[in-house]
Amino acid sequence: MAEYTDQERDTIRTAAYGAMALVSKADPGFFAMFKESMAGSKALAAAPPQIQSLLKEGGMPQPPQGKSAEEVETSVLGNLTQAMTILKGKDPEQVEGFKNVILAACQAVADASKGVSPEEQAMIERVKGALA
Repeated sequence: MAEYTDQERDTIRTAAYGAMALVSKADPGFFAMFKESMAGSKALAAAPPQIQSLLKEGGMPQPPQGKSAEEVETSVLGNLTQAMTILKGKDPEQVEGFKNVILAACQAVADASKGVSPEEQAMIERVKGALA
């Protein structure tokens, strides 16, 4: 397995959890949030071992404080793009696995409560774009 700096691991982890949060917040609801969180966590737990290792090291990333929804979205999408760049440079074999895990987790989050809303689908598309 490739060696990552703490900052690289933080970027990858923040990107993964942030993508799920963006989809969840695209169609907010208090009780839906719990279902969506569990569904996203299950999808991440199904990740290949190397990806799981990256996502588990260092604990849960802290949510951004004092930022607007647009700033958070821009930050998370930027982290996703940066995570892909890191993986391509350090461990190209993990790129597709990471991408697939993130998209599966986002889809699971969207599916978890009352089906996929148009807002959730639009956010999934933006996540896909950042992972391209």
